[in-house]
Amino acid sequence: MNRQEILVTKGTELLVQPDHGRNGGTRLKPEWFEDIAVNRSATERRAATLPTRRTVKKEYQAAWLVKAITCIDLTTLAGDDTPGRVQRLCAKARRPVRADILAALGLENENITTGAVCVYPTMVPHAVKALQGTNIPVASVATGFPAGLTPLPQRLAEIEYAVGEGADEIDIVITREHVLTQNWSALYDEIAQMRQACGKAHLKAILATGDLNTLRNVYRASMVAMQAGADFIKTSTGKEDVNATLPVSLIMLRALRDYGELSGQTVGFKPAGGMKTAKDAMNWLILMKEELGLPWMQPNLFRLGASSMLGDIERQLEHYVTGRYAASSRHALA
Repeated sequence: MNRQEILVTKGTELLVQPDHGRNGGTRLKPEWFEDIAVNRSATERRAATLPTRRTVKKEYQAAWLVKAITCIDLTTLAGDDTPGRVQRLCAKARRPVRADILAALGLENENITTGAVCVYPTMVPHAVKALQGTNIPVASVATGFPAGLTPLPQRLAEIEYAVGEGADEIDIVITREHVLTQNWSALYDEIAQMRQACGKAHLKAILATGDLNTLRNVYRASMVAMQAGADFIKTSTGKEDVNATLPVSLIMLRALRDYGELSGQTVGFKPAGGMKTAKDAMNWLILMKEELGLPWMQPNLFRLGASSMLGDIERQLEHYVTGRYAASSRHALA
């Protein structure tokens, strides 16, 4: 099997996404999570061994990196965002890898794009316009991102505004106080109202795991968010002191798997914050493969919340096809 055949069979064939219904949620069921115990040392040991248990090299690594690109939520959430910056980011989302690199990989006709573009609500119309004619969803943060401490009616109105402007996905932030005080009914009711405000847009619940103190809290918050109807559970806003880590992600995946077994419903996962390199992308893909298998390595169930990661992935792909490392400036995002 030559290089092109391997890249096509091991990489782009996985772009075919199985259909599954949205998460309809359940009533609040504390019995599913209240008595859960988490062994931190075992979790950290398992997470530490994951990147060493599976070695992906050469053309297989290139295929996995192409897969990672299709799962990236290409993001700009800066205070100085402008329509021009968003338009440039969307142009990169449409063509995330240089044409000559794709041609060398034999993927020039495969329509490789990122999984979505994520922006602030006021930037949504600019992203929608720039992505017109593509299948790339526009995601918007909302609900008082990143702290989530504005009054609930205001947070719900922000969701409705973003959806009205054309957002396909809404990344909400939860009230961490509800988790820290174990007020599960308040957390459930809040997320359920946000889910209703989203209408047809998918809801991604950001747990801000760096603020939740314990892995047990991470599991519990994950389960409540899914019971309330979250279509994705997401680690972080990217603004906390500690963002996505492999141990936290492992616990969230275990919660996701348990929820699926108990409810019969499918929920996606999005790590975000602190992931910058192609190696990071590989580590999280390996985690998904080991814990949940190939169906969860698709953009309809797995997203990587990152931007600078894309530049490093493109740089690694160029190294694969040319044998030389380019300067990072050759792979600017915008």
